Amino acid sequence: MKVPSEKQAIPQIVKALSDLVNVSHNDVRVIQEPCAPDADAVMEAGPFTFVVEWKGSSSAGSVAIAADQARRYARLFGQHAIPLVAVPFMGKVGRERCAEAVVAWMDLSGNARIIAPGLRIIMEGQPNRFKSRGRPSTAFAPKSSRIARWLLMHPDQPITQREIARATDMDEGFTSRIVAKLEEDNLIFRDNEGAIKPRDPDLLLDAWREGYDFFKHHIIRGHIPARSGDALLHQVADALVDSSVAYAATGLAAAWLWNHFAGFRIVTMYLREDPSPQLLESISFREDNRGANVWLVVPNDMGVFHEAKKREGVYCVHPVQAYLDLKNHPERSTEAAEKLRAEHLSWRKDGRADNRCRVQE
Repeated sequence: MKVPSEKQAIPQIVKALSDLVNVSHNDVRVIQEPCAPDADAVMEAGPFTFVVEWKGSSSAGSVAIAADQARRYARLFGQHAIPLVAVPFMGKVGRERCAEAVVAWMDLSGNARIIAPGLRIIMEGQPNRFKSRGRPSTAFAPKSSRIARWLLMHPDQPITQREIARATDMDEGFTSRIVAKLEEDNLIFRDNEGAIKPRDPDLLLDAWREGYDFFKHHIIRGHIPARSGDALLHQVADALVDSSVAYAATGLAAAWLWNHFAGFRIVTMYLREDPSPQLLESISFREDNRGANVWLVVPNDMGVFHEAKKREGVYCVHPVQAYLDLKNHPERSTEAAEKLRAEHLSWRKDGRADNRCRVQE
């Protein structure tokens, strides 16, 4: 289904609100108020006043901007006005952003979360009615994501498109298209000289993580006898060095190297090349999906190695990459991801991250 324009969307929002609030369609009034000329619509539905911001894009960046606008405009109508973001389909990150901003939301796919004095509406589980055919356009495809990765690793450093193309080893034309997509999704902004920076590093990371799937990499699972996860990590790292195979630990092993948050059983290693039978034999690797304690991963793009550091004698990926990869890991991966983000990916209001990513030989 085609995404409606703002003019087409307003009547659909009126109808959806009337059903949600349980009033007649004819009893929902769209009013014009000179005190909030920039609001997309102000609607009265029974005793409730909604200040509505419509976005034809459901991207996390667009939703975050809409939530801020709706909240700001709603203040002009008094404390009982309800700020409401409306989109074709609300994704997970958009829902989280609205919750953080204490802003209600609804989508034209049949989902909504509107909580206000005298009103509690929660409707979830309806599929996206506006999915486009073919592969969706995204700035987070394997190679494309080199740009987001670089921006998150250097959030306080404005960079031109030409400079980021060189930094990420990508063609300038391709880089321009990805930057344009990030800009369209309201995830970056340009300064007066045309250099780009993340609009909100947390939002950029959340938007990337929402669609990230670690299992799209090529993963070889197996078992190696070892006393502990830490001993296994060093054992495998030493063997890879002896075999001249470039690697970087990720997942729970990387989280352990960065902050020693929790013990782990599974050691996950990115390799720059497919492991040879001789290498697997030398480390006593027995392929085994069910009892695997080692995941050898050939990535779908070599950008995962960008700014890998050596910690405690073992190379590991940057916290940005480790955080993404933990999304799909077992054991205490959720807690490990939260701890990693809190300690190494905590951006202040000026856009800078805590600078704790230091090399330890």
